[in-house]
Amino acid sequence: MALSNPLLLSSCSFHRLNPLLFSRRCYGTKLSQWHFNSFNHRFFAIAASQNGVFTSPEVAKCFDFASEERIYNWWDSQGYFKPNVDRGNDPFVISMPPPNVTGFLHMGHAMFVTLEDIMVRYHRMKGRPTLWIPGTDHAGIATQLVVERMLASEEGIKRVELSRDEFTSRVWDWKEKYGGTIINQIKRLGASCDWTREHFTLDEQLTVIEAFVSLHEKGLIYQGSYMVNWSPSLQTAVSDLEVEYSEEPGTLYYVKYRVAGGSKSDFLTIATTRPETLFGDTAIAVHPQDDRYSKYIGRQAIVPMTFGRHIPIISDKYVDKDFGTGVLKVSPGHDHNDYLLARKLGLPILNVMNKDGTLNEVAGLYCGLDRFEARKKLWSDLEETGLAVKKEPHTSRVPRSQRGGEVIEPLVSRQWFVSMEPLAEKALHAVEKGELKIIPERFEKIYNHWLSNIKDWCISRQLWWGHRIPVWYIEGKDCEEEYVVAKTAEEALAKAQQKYGKNVEIYQDPDVLDTWFSSALWPFSTLGWPDVSAEDFKQFYPTTLLETGHDILFFWVARMVMMGIEFTGTVPFSYVYLHGLIRDSQGRKMSKTLGNVVDPIDTIKEFGTDALRFTLALGTAGQDLNLSTERLTSNKAFTNKLWNAGKFVLQNLPSKDDTSAWESIADYKFDQAETLGQLPLPETWVVSKLHMLIDTVTTSYDRFFFGDVGRETYDFFWSDFADWYIEASKARLYKVEGHSVASVAQAVLLYVFENILKMLHPFMPFVTEALWQALPGRNEALIVSSWPQTSLPRDAISIKKFENLQSLTRAIRNARAEYSVEPAKRISASIVASTEVIHYISREKDVLALLSRLDLQNLYFTGSPPGDANQSVHLVAGEGLEAYLPLADMVDISDEVQRLSKRLSKMQTEYDGLVARLRSPNFLEKAPEKIVHEVREKAAEAEEKITLTRNRLDFLKSTVLVAD
Repeated sequence: MALSNPLLLSSCSFHRLNPLLFSRRCYGTKLSQWHFNSFNHRFFAIAASQNGVFTSPEVAKCFDFASEERIYNWWDSQGYFKPNVDRGNDPFVISMPPPNVTGFLHMGHAMFVTLEDIMVRYHRMKGRPTLWIPGTDHAGIATQLVVERMLASEEGIKRVELSRDEFTSRVWDWKEKYGGTIINQIKRLGASCDWTREHFTLDEQLTVIEAFVSLHEKGLIYQGSYMVNWSPSLQTAVSDLEVEYSEEPGTLYYVKYRVAGGSKSDFLTIATTRPETLFGDTAIAVHPQDDRYSKYIGRQAIVPMTFGRHIPIISDKYVDKDFGTGVLKVSPGHDHNDYLLARKLGLPILNVMNKDGTLNEVAGLYCGLDRFEARKKLWSDLEETGLAVKKEPHTSRVPRSQRGGEVIEPLVSRQWFVSMEPLAEKALHAVEKGELKIIPERFEKIYNHWLSNIKDWCISRQLWWGHRIPVWYIEGKDCEEEYVVAKTAEEALAKAQQKYGKNVEIYQDPDVLDTWFSSALWPFSTLGWPDVSAEDFKQFYPTTLLETGHDILFFWVARMVMMGIEFTGTVPFSYVYLHGLIRDSQGRKMSKTLGNVVDPIDTIKEFGTDALRFTLALGTAGQDLNLSTERLTSNKAFTNKLWNAGKFVLQNLPSKDDTSAWESIADYKFDQAETLGQLPLPETWVVSKLHMLIDTVTTSYDRFFFGDVGRETYDFFWSDFADWYIEASKARLYKVEGHSVASVAQAVLLYVFENILKMLHPFMPFVTEALWQALPGRNEALIVSSWPQTSLPRDAISIKKFENLQSLTRAIRNARAEYSVEPAKRISASIVASTEVIHYISREKDVLALLSRLDLQNLYFTGSPPGDANQSVHLVAGEGLEAYLPLADMVDISDEVQRLSKRLSKMQTEYDGLVARLRSPNFLEKAPEKIVHEVREKAAEAEEKITLTRNRLDFLKSTVLVAD
C-alpha cells in the first residue's frame, strides 16, 4: 500500500525477501503496567545522549551500528550483566560453552551467543537473578600447535629444543597477548555475560586435578594399553571429536597369502587399502559359511615379506563375504574393528608403527620408512615376488586430524582411561526420570543410544600444554604397576616415601589431560566446586540450562551430566537446548575450501548486530539454518523500520513542556478493561492484539520457541502496528481540534511501541535500547526493565470489527490499483451494510478515508445500493459489507476504453502466437518437454488475462451506454 509517511515503508517486499517470516499465528498466553503518573516531565534520554552513548531517531536518520559498542560498554559499566540476587531465589543460570582461546568468531559462535543471550535477557527482564558465566577453553592441541608454528616461523626453533617449563611459559605469554580476541568478538555480539566471573579452563581454582584424584580413588580411572586415535605429526592421542572422516579416492590392493604346507595353488587373496599394516597381521579370517575357503579353516597362512611368519586361518561371522575377496587380514594393532575381534578371540596384538608414523623393527626391511613410502615400496616388492594380484581404484572413509589434516592412525598405546559404564548409568536415569530434558526431544534417543553403548574414555594426551596428569612413577619400577596419585608433587613424594622409603625418587607422568576432561567439570567448577559452601555454588548450582550445538551432545554434554552427577550428586542443568549448524544459502556446510565462509564481524559491519542476531534466532531447535544475504538485508530493513517507527512516535508526542497533554496521556490505564472498552475502534484493536501477542510471545519464550517469537513479533510490528495502526493514527494526530483527539493516539502509540521494544529486546538489544532511551520518562534501562504483564484485557469483538474495516480498505485499495487510480487522487464511495456495521464503520470514517484515499465529503453510508450502482465498481468486502465506487470518479471512461482495447488487441496477438506454436506438430515433436510445458502455461495465463480484460472492457462500455 502507498503510505503517506515516506519514513514508513511497505512490508510486502520484505515478507517476500525473508521466507522465514511467514507465520501469522497467534496462540493466545501478562504487560508491565504502563504508568506515566511518575513521569514528572523528565526526559532521561537527554542525559544518555549527552554522555555520547545513545542517539535519538529525532536527530539521526538511521540507527548507527558504530554506537553498538558504546551501548554495550555502558550496560557493562552500569553492572547490568551481574545477577541481582535481591530479585528472588529462583536464578536463571547458563554456563557459556567455552570457545577455544585460539579461536576467532565464526557463525557457530554467533549462533550460540545469540540464543543464550536471548534467554538471559528474557529471564533478566522477567525479574529472575540471571547469571551467564563466560570463559574460554585452553584447547590443548590447538594452542600448542599455534605456538609451535609461531616459534618455528619467528625464531626458527622447535618445541623439543625448549624445556617443558620454557615452552609452557611461551604459551602463557601467547595467551595473554592474543587469547582475548574471541572474548572481544563475543562482546561485539552483545553477550550480556557477567565478565567479573570469567573463567579459563586452566584456572587453578577449577580444581581439575581434584576430579582426577577423586575418580582414581573410586576406581574409575585406570591405565592400560588400548586402541586410540593417534596423530603422528602432533605425537598425541586425539579424541573422536577431533577426527573428521571424508570420502576420498584411494586404492584397493589385492595380495596373495600362501597356505603353509599347501601347493602353489593353495593361497588366499586379501583386499586391503593399507598393505603396510600386513606386518602386524595376527590371523586371516573367513566367514564360517563361505564354501570357497572352508577347507583352509584351521590351517596356517604365510604373511608376505616376513620371511615365513605363520598366522592362523580362522572363521568368524564378523567377516563380510561380499567385500573384496571375502578374506580378512586381521591387524589388531592398526584397525579398530580388528582390535575388537582380536580381543574377543584372544589373538595377539602386534604394533608395526612408531609414534611418528614410520614403521618399526617388526616391519623388517621396511623399518624406518614413512607409512606411505612403505606402502609404495611394499607393493613394488610384492609385484616382483608374484604376490601382488592387482590394484584398483577404491573410495574409502579416511580419518583425518581436525587440527592438522593428516591421516589419523589407529594405534594401541598406553593411556589413562575413565571407566564410563557406572557414570553413564546415572546419566541415563536422569533423562528417564525427567530430571534432564533435551530439546529437541528427538535427541534423547541419540543420547540414550550413545550412553547405552559407551566406551571407556581416553583422557591422556601427549602434550605439554594442559593439566598435567597427577600421577608420579617410582624410579626403577614398572610404570603400569608402581605409581602414586596425588594433588601436588609434595603430596606425591610423601605418599611414595611412606610406601617405598625416604630415598625413593619419583617423576611425574609427562602427559596432560584431555581438554574435554576439564570442560566436563565446567558447570560446577566455575561456581566454586569442590567448595560446596561457596556462595556462588549455593546460589547458582545446579544451573538452569546448557545450550550448544547438537554435534557435541556426546563429547561434552553427556560428559558434563555424568561428571555433575558423580561429583555433586545433582544433574548440572535441567535443560539441554541444541541448535543446528549454520549453512550457506544453498544449504552447504561452510568451509574455506568452498569459499562460502561468512565472517560474523564483517556481517555486523554491513548489516548490524541486531540484524544478524534476528536472522540466526529465526531457526528451529536442532535444525540447520541456511544463512543468506537476502535474509540479512531483510532484517537490516527491519531494524530501519523500527527506527523510523520510533521517529514517527517521537515526532508526534507532545512537547515536554505541554503538561496538560502529558497528563491526558498518563490517564490511560491500558491494563484495565474499563479503559480498553472506552477506546476508539483502531486503538481497541491494536491494544487487544498487543495483549494477545504478549501472551503468545511469553509462552513461546518459555517453551524455547525462539523462531516463533521472532516471526510473531515481526508480523505484529510490521503488519499491525506500522502498516495499519500508525497509518490509522494519523487521522487523529493530524486533526486540528486540539490535543484531546490526538492524546488517545499518542498514548496508544507510546504504549504499544514501548512494549514492542521490550519483546524484541532479547533478539535486537542495541536498536531497542537506543529507541527506549529516546522515549520520554525512561527511568531505567531497557535491559533491566520489567517484562510485559500477561493476561491483560482484550476485546475480541472489536478485533473482528476492525478486521472488517481492514477488509473494506483492502478491497478499495485493490480496486484503485486495478483501475490505475493515481495515489493522491481521492475518490467517492458508498458503503452499504447493516445498521450495526454502518454504526461502527461510519464512526471511523476519517480512518477509512485516510487509509483508502477517499473523498470524505463524498463518502456515504447506507443500507442499500446507491442510485448510480450500475455505473460503479461493486466491491464485496465481507459478509454484509459492500462498497460502490463511481467509475467516473476513478478514471476517464473513454480513455480507459481506448487503453484497454489496445491492450486487449496486443494480448490477443501474443495469445494467438502461443496457440499456433502448440498446434504445430513440428514444435510438439522436437521441442523439449519442459519448453512445451512452459508454453502451455503461458497460453493459459494469457487466456485468463484476456478474459479479465474483456470483462472489464465490457463493463466500461456498458457504463457509457447507461450514462448516455
